[in-house]
Amino acid sequence: MAFRQAIAAQKNAPMKMRRIVIILTGILVGFALVVGVGLFAPATQFPLSFRNADPIPVIFDTDTNNELDDQHALAYLLFNRDIFDVRGITTNATFNGGDIVRHDEEAVRVMKLCGATDTVPLYSGANGDFAEIRPLGDAAEDGREAIDFIIREARTERDEKLVLLAVGKLTNVALAFDRAPDIVEKVRLVWLGSNYPEPGEYNLDNDIPALDYLLESRIPFEMVTVRYGGGPTGAEAVKVQQEDILENVKGRGIRIETPVTGRHGGEFDNFGDYSASLFANAEYYGDPPSRSLFDVVAVAVVKNPDWGEYRLIPAPRYEPSGWVDRPENEFQIGLWENFDRDAILQDFYQSMARPATSAKTRSRGILDFRL
Repeated sequence: MAFRQAIAAQKNAPMKMRRIVIILTGILVGFALVVGVGLFAPATQFPLSFRNADPIPVIFDTDTNNELDDQHALAYLLFNRDIFDVRGITTNATFNGGDIVRHDEEAVRVMKLCGATDTVPLYSGANGDFAEIRPLGDAAEDGREAIDFIIREARTERDEKLVLLAVGKLTNVALAFDRAPDIVEKVRLVWLGSNYPEPGEYNLDNDIPALDYLLESRIPFEMVTVRYGGGPTGAEAVKVQQEDILENVKGRGIRIETPVTGRHGGEFDNFGDYSASLFANAEYYGDPPSRSLFDVVAVAVVKNPDWGEYRLIPAPRYEPSGWVDRPENEFQIGLWENFDRDAILQDFYQSMARPATSAKTRSRGILDFRL
């Protein structure tokens, strides 16, 4: 903001004043470069350009049938299409939720409830993991549909980087980069995963070799931390109770003509009612009993970087014993943490009440949002 204000002042000031402003602007630019959020920062720096870009081109890579946060993150993305140009959805199968067909089926349910099946394509991704599929090379069929799509989209000429928004295991993404290393500079990878600096986490554990490959690939890589039991610092802290969903989500979204049969049965003609069904069939944790909307956080910080804290770290590696920091590593990755829970949830609820299902429209929704 300070940099932009300085530029505006420079345009309107008299010559003497302009010289002063130019000097001050130079100082501001220098300071911005030092702290790592400069306008001309390297690819792994805080992406200021995304604040005012046209709809952000994004591929959403998801293990949709795993729990319930993937479905809510996908709906959040599809109800913000004035912000996101959703190029496609790719699926991957993790330990829970069955094989890739089950994940595809759940993705289709959500896409139908969000009115997106005619405008957003879905591509089946990997059942297996990186170490199983990679040695087969071009002969591998597992995940081919999603991997080929990622490569095609990354190679498409556009002004902005393509955002790979991954909220499951990293198999599809790693295989895409292995087969097409030329796309490294064309994308920005934002991954919901890891308890960094502590070991473990579900998405990470599902394909450690894929994570390690990407950490060595020099791709612009941002980790949206999860941090189970880590207090308020990770995405786990963005929690809701069942009554929050009943008050702020149930009945909201858009209405579709042909109801969808839910994962747990029942017929639904809007995402809000399906959300209530998912929460009605969920297990709850903690006191008060709640569930974390992990994957929603990853979508939120791409939409508005102010809703999390971002810093750069030398890219570590992951071993069986846990994370190994490499302070000498010149290649840096981004780390997202300390999320603004209230702002994220308010925007999520608002998106359910006022869904934008295209780049130019934001519906009034089914019900007014109650703050």
